[in-house]
Amino acid sequence: MKTEQELNSAILEITQTILNKYPELTKYIEEMPVTIPNTDQPEINHKHLENYYNSLVALVNGYNNNNSEPSL
Repeated sequence: MKTEQELNSAILEITQTILNKYPELTKYIEEMPVTIPNTDQPEINHKHLENYYNSLVALVNGYNNNNSEPSL
């Protein structure tokens, strides 16, 4: 299991990959439910970070599967 710091680093890395290699996907990052908190003061915990990271990986892998490019 990754630590919160490792998850934050992984999220930053995959976000940079999306921005650099797949800029057409950036619009989906903003629409992800994980990025839109439903409370005034959302609590960000390990599980939220892990879910967000996994959703970013799924976004890129799904895009790659539909476009015949290698997955992450």
